[in-house]
Amino acid sequence: KQGLKFKLGTKVMAASRNGDSVTVSVENAKSGEKEELQCDALLVCVGRRPYTEGLGLEAVGIVKDDRGRIPVNATFQTVVPSIYAIGDCIHGPMLAHKAEDEGLITIEGINGGHVHIDYNCVPSVVYTHPEVAWVGKTEEVLKQEGVAYKVGKFPFLANSRAKTNNDTDGFVKVLADQATDRVLGTHIIGPAAGELINEAVLAMEYGASAEDIARVCHAHPTCAEALREANVAAAFGKPINF
Repeated sequence: KQGLKFKLGTKVMAASRNGDSVTVSVENAKSGEKEELQCDALLVCVGRRPYTEGLGLEAVGIVKDDRGRIPVNATFQTVVPSIYAIGDCIHGPMLAHKAEDEGLITIEGINGGHVHIDYNCVPSVVYTHPEVAWVGKTEEVLKQEGVAYKVGKFPFLANSRAKTNNDTDGFVKVLADQATDRVLGTHIIGPAAGELINEAVLAMEYGASAEDIARVCHAHPTCAEALREANVAAAFGKPINF
């Protein structure tokens, strides 16, 4: 629709500049088939790694892991008791809000408070249009773990606020435990996905079920109603307004 092409299951092998253009050599991860792509510009937005150079870690006895990260314990303490590490230089997703939470609870821990963070409840957002946001498990992970789950899905095409704003691309998908109805993951593509995901994060932090969210009154017309409808579908088998 926007002229974008996606190469899934593809490895980037090399890139070279040719005057005003860039040639990118790619390879299919399964078949090994090679291909060259021509483009005006190349944006590298993956493959981040911790930047810990010049911190003097070796001098104090801190050894980084094989990915350049600083090992820490459950309270974010390194092997040197007086040194703590958080954020992009330790394990976990490289996200500002994840680092902020780690910083807050590290200080609480130093002062004798309770230290807790559930990385399964750390949301991720891609700020494109439409936006993409998710938290928790994916269907692929649940299948690998052998967890029986159910799916609730609701399109923004059937959401009043999205239709009013003429911004109806996308949907909300909720994954819930087949036996307990506990929400295991929420995935959103569409308007305000980055805002809507926070309700799902709160629900998962408190172990809410799809029915719990389905029975909460949501203002109308709002895009958040799509999240409720997806939970209705997960809990009861079908949404109300689609």
